Amino acid sequence: MEISSRELAVILDSTHDGMIAVNREGAVTLFNAAAERLTGLKREEVIGRKAQEAIPNTRLHIVLETGVPELNQQQHLGKTTIITNRVPVKDEEGRVVGAVAVFRDVGDFEALAEELTNVRQIKTMLEAIINATNDAISVVDENGMQILINPAYTRLTGLTEADVLYKPATVDIVEGESMHYKVLRTRQPVRGVRMKIGPNKKEVMVNVAPIIVNNELKGSVGVIHDLSEIKKLTEELEHARRLIRHLEAKYTFDDIIGQSEELKLAVEQAERAAATPATVLLRGESGTGKELFAHAIHNASTRSSQKFIRVNCASLTDTLLESELFGYEEGAFTGAVKGGKRGLFEEANGGTIFLDEIGEISLTLQAKLLRVLQEKEVRRVGGTKAVPVDVRVIAATNANLEEKIREGSFREDLYYRLNVFPIFIPPLRRRKQDLPLLVRFLIGKFNREFGRQVERIEPEALKVLENYDWPGNVRELENVIGRAIINMRPGDTVIAVRHLPPLGLVRPQVEGEHRLPDSGWQGETLNEILARVERQVICDVLAQCGGNKTLAARKLNIAVRSLYYKMDRYGLR
Repeated sequence: MEISSRELAVILDSTHDGMIAVNREGAVTLFNAAAERLTGLKREEVIGRKAQEAIPNTRLHIVLETGVPELNQQQHLGKTTIITNRVPVKDEEGRVVGAVAVFRDVGDFEALAEELTNVRQIKTMLEAIINATNDAISVVDENGMQILINPAYTRLTGLTEADVLYKPATVDIVEGESMHYKVLRTRQPVRGVRMKIGPNKKEVMVNVAPIIVNNELKGSVGVIHDLSEIKKLTEELEHARRLIRHLEAKYTFDDIIGQSEELKLAVEQAERAAATPATVLLRGESGTGKELFAHAIHNASTRSSQKFIRVNCASLTDTLLESELFGYEEGAFTGAVKGGKRGLFEEANGGTIFLDEIGEISLTLQAKLLRVLQEKEVRRVGGTKAVPVDVRVIAATNANLEEKIREGSFREDLYYRLNVFPIFIPPLRRRKQDLPLLVRFLIGKFNREFGRQVERIEPEALKVLENYDWPGNVRELENVIGRAIINMRPGDTVIAVRHLPPLGLVRPQVEGEHRLPDSGWQGETLNEILARVERQVICDVLAQCGGNKTLAARKLNIAVRSLYYKMDRYGLR
């Protein structure tokens, strides 16, 4: 009995709950360590004394007298608030022979409730994240039984929770080994494993990692990627790379045709800019020859032996443009090249990068470009390390940047960084005296390309060209001369009025003419005719929109990307 009492005392002192017991006379017979802590009283001061005399605010004597229990009662013990249960102790005959109180600090309950609330909040947040992600997720326990999937998993595999949960990890696999089982066996993650899953035999790539808590294996989590989606993104990236042209600058100032004062001024400014490392901003309507000037500036600079890289900023999505310009680290996004990839700024190090249609980039990319111009360094997507670069930037735009700044769609600080050396290239309508020179140059160009022997343009045809305002500028003139030469018979050597295609969207009707317009059919197939008409419509709409491709795509009711594709197809870039 002595050993049992000692053991009982140890047990009672080990519990977190305070315990007080009184006998039939109301004298305290039990007062454990937790009771000492919560009341601030010493056991030796209390044991053997009447409870109501030794313990402030006690009600054990009342429970002893009434025999009625008091449950979940709140009580103040100095600065401490407790929750207590008081119950009578009865003998075999039902007589009250004592009473016991068991109590705990309310703060313990509040801390436990707060902890439980935090756990619930974290659980809710994690569920929201898992359910919102586009990546399919599968989680199994330490025995390889499926315990969680998300909506993306169901969309990808066609399997529902009823099909999968609480079933073996192999339930969704059609071809391949379960990576969940492999990870549970080895406790090592696996990446990039291909297999087929679900009733539709979807080809996927899986990454699986173990779930280890306190060095104990609790299960594994798998992230499943649709290979068809990755393939689509890869193709899109390859298309983007085709749109971004890595060039050796092939034009010089000798290739800029014209003797008008405005053009001479622009060339003179460009030659001065070439002799400096300053950032150049080429301003002018679409088709005026901004890229020609960029080539010439690079070739006349001290960087002429280095790379010249051209990027059309309007032809790519923000995500693709960012990764192409600044590069990315391994694992920065799905389908990223192993080891990461250098961006075009790093590729152009020591040379020149030509950013065409700079006015079309997003504010986010504008901020990153500003950092490159200010700090002379780039930070790859997904990376933390800054990479120094030495690149000469030539930007070009047909947009009204000042208006964009007022609208809030272009950063003023970037504008001042780009506008160090602005050069305004005049539109063709303001230098029509250059038309004869330009036409002569274009005739020579198309003679070489088409194998023709065209010698000149007749004065009446040149007069028609001089009376037109050329909203598409030199690019439109090039299109018109090319079509005129195509319309000529093989033996013709002079471009006449009848060879010229309609200028603008509507061809003027000759007085007294009541027949349908000439279709221009020259023995082509229907597909060739449709392609010719489509090409002309695109040219006309671009001319009408002043070369603004976004506006032209909107007028044609097609995506901007589709417009770029068609322009590439018809050689209109």
